[in-house]
Amino acid sequence: MLKPLHKNVILKKEKEEKETTTASGIILTDNGKNKPSYAVVVAIGPDCKADVQVNDKVVYKEYSGTKVTLDDEEYIILEDEDILAVLA
Repeated sequence: MLKPLHKNVILKKEKEEKETTTASGIILTDNGKNKPSYAVVVAIGPDCKADVQVNDKVVYKEYSGTKVTLDDEEYIILEDEDILAVLA
């Protein structure tokens, strides 16, 4: 398991790939579309000042953080300042 240091937060991106089928039977995926940057908080560093808790669903800056793959799961490690909002 990953343990964040300092003011870092670890997020787990939710898998939300939807497919759309056209009238002629062509399957379109969401791969090329811009997706909102939503994720779930997995762990919080000891110096984090953001008002988030584990299991909160958050919106974060689109191109921030470092992606890490561990046990076939993709995580994002970013600073608390890159979290924009908590979904209520």
